[in-house]
Amino acid sequence: METIVWKVEGMTCSNCALSVSNYLKKEGLADIKVNPITGVVSFIANAISKEDVLKAGIKKIGYKVVDESAETSTTKKPFLHDNKNRFLYTLPFTLILMLHMLPMSTYTHWLMNPWVQLALCLPVFAIGIYFFGRSAANSLMHGTANMNVLITVGSLASFVYSLVGATLQLGEHYLFFETTASIITLVFFGNYLEEVSIQSTQKAVRSLTASQKVMANMIAFDDEHKEQIFPLENIYLKSGDLLLIKNGEQVPADCKILWGDCLVNEAIVTGESLPLAKTKKDFLIGGSVIADGLVKAQVTVAGKDTVLSGIVKMVENAQAEKQPMQLLADKISAIFVPVVLALAVLTFLLNYFAFHISSGDSLMRAIAVLVISCPCAMGLATPAAIAVGLGRAAKQGVLFKNALALELFKTIKQVVFDKTGTLTTGNFTIQNFHTTIDEIEFKNIVYSLEKFSNHPIAKTFAAWNTSTYIAWKKIEEIKGIGIKATDKEGNAFEAGSFKILNIENNDEHNIYVLKNGEEIGWIDLQDEIRPEAKEVITWLHKKSIKTILLSGDTKIKCDIIAKQLGIDEIFVEQTPIQKLEKIAQLNLISPTAMIGDGINDAPALAKATLGISLSDASHIAMQSADVILMNSGIKNLPLAFGLGKHTFTTIQQNLFWAFFYNIVAIPIAAFGLLTPTLAALAMGFSDIVLAANSVRLFVKKVL
Repeated sequence: METIVWKVEGMTCSNCALSVSNYLKKEGLADIKVNPITGVVSFIANAISKEDVLKAGIKKIGYKVVDESAETSTTKKPFLHDNKNRFLYTLPFTLILMLHMLPMSTYTHWLMNPWVQLALCLPVFAIGIYFFGRSAANSLMHGTANMNVLITVGSLASFVYSLVGATLQLGEHYLFFETTASIITLVFFGNYLEEVSIQSTQKAVRSLTASQKVMANMIAFDDEHKEQIFPLENIYLKSGDLLLIKNGEQVPADCKILWGDCLVNEAIVTGESLPLAKTKKDFLIGGSVIADGLVKAQVTVAGKDTVLSGIVKMVENAQAEKQPMQLLADKISAIFVPVVLALAVLTFLLNYFAFHISSGDSLMRAIAVLVISCPCAMGLATPAAIAVGLGRAAKQGVLFKNALALELFKTIKQVVFDKTGTLTTGNFTIQNFHTTIDEIEFKNIVYSLEKFSNHPIAKTFAAWNTSTYIAWKKIEEIKGIGIKATDKEGNAFEAGSFKILNIENNDEHNIYVLKNGEEIGWIDLQDEIRPEAKEVITWLHKKSIKTILLSGDTKIKCDIIAKQLGIDEIFVEQTPIQKLEKIAQLNLISPTAMIGDGINDAPALAKATLGISLSDASHIAMQSADVILMNSGIKNLPLAFGLGKHTFTTIQQNLFWAFFYNIVAIPIAAFGLLTPTLAALAMGFSDIVLAANSVRLFVKKVL
């Protein structure tokens, strides 16, 4: 099954997204994700539905699928293609219409003519009905009621009422053409301001996206095998291409250095501001910048498969995921329009029959209820905050694979750390070793075994590499214990912790080596504690979060680490299965986050309330995690906690404002304290307040 990803224009809130989602569901599509902030729509295609039919269906309900590859900066668009231009078009007619509400003068008396008012209102009404009315009608035909239904009913009611008044010459108290025009004009204005506000919530992701498109210096060879360099846009690069990357230039794709040395700023990807030294055989991440130096490199991954593309895609996917709070808001938005329509009818009836208000004033109050109650604010409350939270996190080197992880951070009461590669750097040095056989032979055996291991310790023995390493007949790694192999002569060799010994416990040394069950040597290693580990543990304790060390290493080694860092509790000599079981037990006590980087941590990461992995972790560990810290360490863990909690707080604030606003505004409008014009202005203002509150997350102190 193929996943289709489209960019859809015209969505302004989750009510719009719900209309698109419901349409695609009716077409029998699966795994539908609609992001009202970015306009990205994805779904799994089936054999029945055709793309052109689906695009036509989306257009019918008031939205448009954009072909981004076909669009260029020079593509000419119609003048009225966006809300800004629609507002500018309708504004002059509306302003002139509004003049008749000023004290009478010789310059405005002609505006009292109903046919003049009709002539001024018609261009605005036509544009409004074309955009709002068409969208409203199509949404109703497909079983949903979007926000444009309220705008259409309100403007249509005031226009028809005024037209009847003009035709029957009932007098100026029956003329509300300026109300029709002002509603449409101000909603266009509000939608434009809303677009600007929402775009600002996307600035972090847009900066990441913009970094994906750069010019590359591609190296090629002519017929005389002379090196030639020519510019090429990086979207055309492919794996294996050779590049020259100069001082100050952006790395155009993920690549491996073949020649040269450089300092690289990877802030765009990891949030780390200090340049990193890179040399031959090191990898460069596409989007990073060469701060100093000159290198020749070979493209390893290009296009949509680069690290930066993966980050952008991950953020977009996370934005499309719906939290429980957003699902609640969506459900309310889905029934909100019919409820408001009923309230508007009730407002008219009560004002006209119960309070004996004139038909015109009763109608204006009903229209004000319709206009001020548009559910955009409720629909934007969660997506806007998530967009900013995820964007800032990605910019600073914290990747959330799903939006739910943001909410889960507020629940975490204890954090479980793996030791090797998480609290420590994973950069081991051989401190001491002893063997009962020839030293060179011993080193050869150890290297030949460890070269097949995925454990972080294994790379330590690269220095023992010889050209005569053993070709094993059979080799097997037992996670959490060690590695064993059989040579061609049938000799059995093992390297691992004390668990491979035929005694109950002996954790005096890190690694023991056996031949045919007999010990032939041991090795002591020294691991370096991450410089930020102590600070992170201290921060967690200040937040009353319990810290736990869960490791497969020996008690002696874990005790040393725990004492130096002040960790509350330790569990040692744990196999992957035992780690999984322990996390399950801890989850029952209170919500638990697990931080690890190895293959043996993957099951526990998946089981934890919140799984957190490091950027240099094993691939399966990153797949199992909900959050990835991109700066090759745990220093951004407090930032992840802070952003998670403050994003959730912002969502709560937004939802409170959205509900409170409607609860207060509807009665005010129903009792005639708000004109439809002011209601339209207030409706747009409510969306801007939510977007502005969300944007505060960019600069808000979260630690």
